[in-house]
Amino acid sequence: MNEKTIRALVEAGAVKKVQMVADGATIHVDIVTQGGATTVTTLKGAIKTWATIDASARWVKNLGIGRIQLVVDKWLPGQRGLNL
Repeated sequence: MNEKTIRALVEAGAVKKVQMVADGATIHVDIVTQGGATTVTTLKGAIKTWATIDASARWVKNLGIGRIQLVVDKWLPGQRGLNL
């Protein structure tokens, strides 16, 4: 699900919950609707990731969403990511 689709769902009031999932050195966002949870993707179809929690929170806030659930059980804040 890309940003354009998410904005349409937010405007329609279809978003039930937003989860920021920190896994290793990266963070991604899951959007939960009545149909289930979907991970946010780029326009090319790759999973959209961030390096910091505050960057992903700013992106979610710019969508017009003010409440999120943060999942950090697999987060390793000192880990460095590989640039592949």
